[in-house]
Amino acid sequence: MSSSAGDFCNCSPTLVDEKWKLNPRAFATDAHRLHRSGAPTHGSVGTLCQSSVTTIEAPGEAMQARETTLATLVQGQKQFQVPLYQRTYSWTDKELRPLWADILEQARVVSEGSGGTMHFLGSVVVAPSPQTSPSFPRWLVVDGQQRLTTLSLALLAIRDHLGDSKQRERIEDLYLVNKYRDGHERLRLLPTQADRRMYGEHVHNTQSGGSDRISGAYRFFRQELVKAADASDPYDIEHIELAITTRLTLVDITADKADNVHRIFESLNNTGLKLSQADLLRNYLFMRLPTRDEHVYSTYWLPLQRKLTNAQLEQLMWLHLVLEGDSQVRLQDIYAAQQGRLDVGDATEATVEAYVVELHRRSRQFLRILNPDAEPDARVRGHLQRIRDWQGVTTYPVLMVLLERHSAKELTNDQLVQALSYVESFLVRRALCRIPTNSLPRIFQAVPSQLPARVPASDGLRQVLSATSRYWPSDSELREAIRTKPIYLQSQKTQQRFVLRRLEESLAPNEPVDFEQAKLTIEHVLPQSPGEEWLALLAADAEAGESAEDVHRRLVHTLGNLTLTSQNSHLSNHPFERKQDLLRSSSLEMNKRIAGTDSWGATEILARADELAERAITLWPAPLPGVERVERGRDWDLLHQALAALPDGTWTTYGDLAALIGSHPVPVGRHLADVSGITNAYRALGATGRVAEGFRWAGDVDRGDVHDVLAADGIRFNAAGIADPGQRLTTHDLAELIGLPVAEDQAAGDARTSRESAVDGARRNRFRTQLTDHNETAVEASVMRLLDNWCAAGGVLDYGAGRTVTSCSLTLARPGAEDIWALVVYPMYGGQSGFVEVVFQHLSRRAPFDAPELRAELRTRINRLGGVDLPEGKLALRPSFPLAVLADPQNVETLTEALIWFHAAAAGNDVDL
Repeated sequence: MSSSAGDFCNCSPTLVDEKWKLNPRAFATDAHRLHRSGAPTHGSVGTLCQSSVTTIEAPGEAMQARETTLATLVQGQKQFQVPLYQRTYSWTDKELRPLWADILEQARVVSEGSGGTMHFLGSVVVAPSPQTSPSFPRWLVVDGQQRLTTLSLALLAIRDHLGDSKQRERIEDLYLVNKYRDGHERLRLLPTQADRRMYGEHVHNTQSGGSDRISGAYRFFRQELVKAADASDPYDIEHIELAITTRLTLVDITADKADNVHRIFESLNNTGLKLSQADLLRNYLFMRLPTRDEHVYSTYWLPLQRKLTNAQLEQLMWLHLVLEGDSQVRLQDIYAAQQGRLDVGDATEATVEAYVVELHRRSRQFLRILNPDAEPDARVRGHLQRIRDWQGVTTYPVLMVLLERHSAKELTNDQLVQALSYVESFLVRRALCRIPTNSLPRIFQAVPSQLPARVPASDGLRQVLSATSRYWPSDSELREAIRTKPIYLQSQKTQQRFVLRRLEESLAPNEPVDFEQAKLTIEHVLPQSPGEEWLALLAADAEAGESAEDVHRRLVHTLGNLTLTSQNSHLSNHPFERKQDLLRSSSLEMNKRIAGTDSWGATEILARADELAERAITLWPAPLPGVERVERGRDWDLLHQALAALPDGTWTTYGDLAALIGSHPVPVGRHLADVSGITNAYRALGATGRVAEGFRWAGDVDRGDVHDVLAADGIRFNAAGIADPGQRLTTHDLAELIGLPVAEDQAAGDARTSRESAVDGARRNRFRTQLTDHNETAVEASVMRLLDNWCAAGGVLDYGAGRTVTSCSLTLARPGAEDIWALVVYPMYGGQSGFVEVVFQHLSRRAPFDAPELRAELRTRINRLGGVDLPEGKLALRPSFPLAVLADPQNVETLTEALIWFHAAAAGNDVDL
């Protein structure tokens, strides 16, 4: 190295030199890892050495390394070329979501001007391209192409989100294109050949959409930008752009022209083990305890390590910093933050020991939070257990303050219980009113430093949480939300069960249910798939301009229609009279009350919602009255997110969007017509699939005939002007697209519980009976032939647990890997012939079909069946086609061929694409 190897993080020069001789690339990687974990930095390049540029010299490999940002790396006329031996772009939501979280965090730092720690993204290793010239430098990207491509796609999404021509030109000129070059030379990043066309189309804005990962990442960023652009959100688009280009640090490692770049590429996987921040801080602390180390370690530190996991220990370190007044510290910065505190002044052994002792003391309160079952006071234990069951990790700073003050006798038992009830209420009321949770960490982290002096912490907490913009819903807001919001679609299932359980307990039943032992699931009294009797009942309660289907969409997922039961499969979509008998025998008081009604339409659902709302108001106290309330308007954000997520070749209805956000189709239509700049607003159609009468483009932009624009997006219309119903996305589809926690995959649930069918045959017999009773003979015979073909090819049949409809999954058992299936056969639906569901959503979570190109190929093969046309836009969903399609023997053969191809691909064999 150009400077002494011993400069690296104060390590022993001998040790560092030995590491370098063994593996120069691993040495640089270790430096990167220490930086990411919060290691001490020296000068502008903390990951490598004190100088801004380090020359790494080893036999056959001489490289320069420098810290940089994307803006600096790509500035000027140049090109980064991804070599052919590199893999294609492969990042999915699994990698994109944590990166996006880091970008938003850095955007917050930009918006606050706080100058916090920049986020280290990783290294980029480049070497001169054989095509390089002094007038136009070209670099081969040996490592880091996934990062560079992802950041470029994020900037493309920002460019297209902004729309303004000057802004577009500015972003392109700074980061994306070489303005005065043509052809491939115009691209500042030239991906490997397999990705080049699609990436180029996105840069040149000529893309037609697709299922490839380049397009998937681009759509991901477009959707997330819609979320982040809300006026009440602190992250605006300019801050996000600056975060990407100036706050994500990279180490640019430049190889010499004479280096064997392929050899460098092969050595990049020698990454070693990641050092946690707890490991780093422990080593740092005990280096500072030359004479007291054994005593401090055995007395204080070792008990901590025995009681807490590494992650919990890091969380305790973070909580300590928060309680000491650092309300802005991030969990990933605890090592640097704590080291900075101990390095101030002349920190002695006594100072370091005092920190470890304080950490040990605070662990007692932290363990009360982690293990509430050991809490001696029953009321306190109940609240802590419920916050744990809610998964309220964000509340830990507040819980620590309350428990510490209670331990110090500054809070009575009654005051502690009252304060904990405010925390629980704050969480539950916000969830029921569907207020986004992204601000909760910031709110609760700030509370310890905001509690007013000279008043009990319980009173101070209520005052702080009631402040404007904290969004603690009032009683009137809670009543309205319980009547209108589709709770089932928009909160975690554990939290839905939590709310229903608390409401049941408030009814004070004579024989309380043991909820820990009871296997209760959420039941829709008005079923999700209503038959004719249910629709006739709903039609009587329809408002002006509503159909029975609209009423169903509006109410089916609201709290007034939900209950808990252990007989979900028995209740199913039976008429209410049948459900009454089953609910009447339930041990839950809320079910007995439902059974006591004469009918179950809109009137009864809303009446029950009002009753539950009053109980919720009693259970979960309200914020202080008189505090200025602010209009939330977050439902429109959810609607905007859903529209932005629509894949090409798909459309939805005003009613589906209204059900998603707990509104009515009329205000949804008015909003889309009046507000300009909403992505894909024109793809919301009427309930029949027609463009709304009197449709007009929002704002001053006229894009021409909307039918032509929709057709260009891949949406098909028949001669009567009705959009293809197979391309429609329902409320459930929209919820799945934007990541709302909707009901679990039915096929996955069936497969988990169906193995016993191989023993008793009861489910198989139910499936065959339903197949015979509800289908023509030719369809029945074709389905059985398909199942026989699958078994002959080495597959197995898994029959679902449902009694009303018993499904059959065509499953491939894979030794050493998860089972996988492509099709689920439903023998009946609504008392009529059934359908075949293609579970792309399930496949997207199973290798190798997590690769979109494989799912796209499966879709192509299934679409060869006559009468089947699965839209490309549903490659992440669960499209279906009628069983009647299989009455054609040729279709059975075609589907069998597709399943044999699926079998080979799922088994890891090479297949044609």
